[in-house]
Amino acid sequence: MKRIVVFLFVVMAALAAKSQVYVGGNISLWHNDDADATSFTLAPEVGYEFSDQWSVGAQLILSHSKHKVDDHVKAKWTGFAFAPYARYSFFENKAVRFFVDGCIGVSSQKYKGADSEAGFELGLKPGLALKVTNHFSLIAKYGFLGYRDDYMLDTSDGYGFNFSSEDLSIGFHYTF
Repeated sequence: MKRIVVFLFVVMAALAAKSQVYVGGNISLWHNDDADATSFTLAPEVGYEFSDQWSVGAQLILSHSKHKVDDHVKAKWTGFAFAPYARYSFFENKAVRFFVDGCIGVSSQKYKGADSEAGFELGLKPGLALKVTNHFSLIAKYGFLGYRDDYMLDTSDGYGFNFSSEDLSIGFHYTF
């Protein structure tokens, strides 16, 4: 029994010696004059690197949008999502790292004056990290492969892959 405990302690110490915590996220603000629509998204992210190849993390997403339907009616929409992921990095050199996130996300969104609606996504999101310094990286994720059902009121319910400009996400990570 002692050997097992000592072995587990050594393994955990070795993992902890290499592991690092990172924070980051995305932010967007967009206004369309033609539609008189404004949208805002704030998506902070926190994660933990177990090794050079594996990390886990999560995003907490807040999104708000309002647009003019006609001269007398303005529609407002607010959504929240929690999206944990496991990240596998499959290529890295000194400046670039390619990865894929296996993610599962749950969301809740509501139009003003209507019932709230829950959503769900399960899939893969490929991306790359550009290392600017030892602690700071720019992150880009592009596309989605998997299943979505009313996730953040996305119109692409169902399953498949989507590599459109709407699925481009650019953010940053600061590693401690």
